[in-house]
Amino acid sequence: MEKVIDIEDRIPTLKERRRRRTNKKFSILLFLFVTTLIVVLYFQSSYSRIQTIRVTGATLVSNEQYIKQSTLNLGDSMWSFRENQITKLIEENDWVASAKVNRKWLTGVEINVKEYKKIGYEEKGNNLLIILKNGKNIEVEGQVVPMDGPIFSGFKDEKIRMRLIKELKNLNTEVLMTISQINYTPTENDAYSIQVFMNDGNEVQAIIPSFSSKMKFYPSIVSQLDPDVKGIIDLEVGSFFQPYKEVYKKVVKEEATEVEEEQAP
Repeated sequence: MEKVIDIEDRIPTLKERRRRRTNKKFSILLFLFVTTLIVVLYFQSSYSRIQTIRVTGATLVSNEQYIKQSTLNLGDSMWSFRENQITKLIEENDWVASAKVNRKWLTGVEINVKEYKKIGYEEKGNNLLIILKNGKNIEVEGQVVPMDGPIFSGFKDEKIRMRLIKELKNLNTEVLMTISQINYTPTENDAYSIQVFMNDGNEVQAIIPSFSSKMKFYPSIVSQLDPDVKGIIDLEVGSFFQPYKEVYKKVVKEEATEVEEEQAP
């Protein structure tokens, strides 16, 4: 025999279900209202605006130049730009190897750049251009003082120039810092001949293809020489040192011989 449930017994249960559904709907509506209110207040407040733009890794150009290139301004909406688009703008610079743009906390933007390292300098009129490891030349504002790389002189052939840059990239930083200037001095026998002036007062004669492999021994070579006697170190074939006084004495004798021959009847 089936049990019969009185309608009066069911009413409290139905009321409770209705109350729960009503409370659930109210909670959802309240949540949506509060969330919308918070979003509206956020976008109207200063917390949705860029208050700081920080640049890290900049050495070749100023932080202000990177900020200008990013097109970002203080007071702009934190959500009015795409990070990857700003990154692409920064990476368009020849001297930038890579860049990364991130939103920081609620009101900050950080631009991190990784620049190509300097390999040397190149003469351009009365100014010096910075040569980077990627082979590009850049001109920066203000006077450039060569302190962390040699000056290139006479390298008009781009193939020769890039070959030298390749060699310098393989040099130890400490050795590279000892080089003051590199002159391109091709001969009939070798188009890769160079003349290298060192910060310690010595001169090196070498050829580009073997430059890095031989120059790595430069500190060891000069450690065996008298520091008070400067001269020319020939690294073209082997390793030969000749003091300046002997070289100049030989040149003076040769010039005197030529004069005597010209004056002879």
